[in-house]
Amino acid sequence: MRLLILAFLAYLLYRVLRKYLQSGQKGDQRADGGPIDEMVQDPFCKTFISRRGAKKKVIRGKEFFFCSRECAEKFEKEMRAQT
Repeated sequence: MRLLILAFLAYLLYRVLRKYLQSGQKGDQRADGGPIDEMVQDPFCKTFISRRGAKKKVIRGKEFFFCSRECAEKFEKEMRAQT
């Protein structure tokens, strides 16, 4: 009887650990299954970068993402020249 109880407890522990480890593997996805981070394009040099790693700048009320501070400054300067 003890052996049966121990086997049952071991099985329950296995199931809990398996579920816990599987949930850790899904850490790179959102709840809907898509990736956490998306790629955005730098409007100045047209390079694609991850949104999380991009330099964010709001220009004229619109949010832009840049690969570097230099690209952001050049783009802003270009925007000023157009007006």
